[in-house]
Amino acid sequence: MLLLKDLPTVKSLEKFAERYPDADTHAISDFANLLRASSDISDALDKLLGRHGLLQGRWWILVLLMRQDDLTSSPSELAEKVGVTKATMTGFIDNLEREGLITRFMDSVDRRKFLIKLTPAGQQKLDDVMPYYHKKVHALMTVLANEERAAMLNSLKLLAANIDVMK
Repeated sequence: MLLLKDLPTVKSLEKFAERYPDADTHAISDFANLLRASSDISDALDKLLGRHGLLQGRWWILVLLMRQDDLTSSPSELAEKVGVTKATMTGFIDNLEREGLITRFMDSVDRRKFLIKLTPAGQQKLDDVMPYYHKKVHALMTVLANEERAAMLNSLKLLAANIDVMK
């Protein structure tokens, strides 16, 4: 993820508005701030997980497997849920399997497919990290009052529901 660090100044936005008279500089500024906050949060999560030998992609795979009643999923389902290509998922799976956090086995119904299962070591990794993760997420989210959080979530849902205007 590209981490936006240099937000536009009022002067730079005025320059844009001179060149592009239809530019809504307030919308651009708000959008840049949203991207900045998102990238900072994502970077902070990577650093938090990195202290435990994980990155977001590997973390979310373990979490998604734990959510399954049988701790099992297919690589393609995981790739879709995490939002990565099948090739990227293969790399994640290879690394997690090498560390013993997951195991790969043939699907008993369709022998052409593999399934992925969370191992006891993978569950232990989650058990070790999850309390720390919950504590840090709680600390971040409680800087907003419940009403502020609800308003933020409603706003984000509205933006996500209209993302097609960016295509």
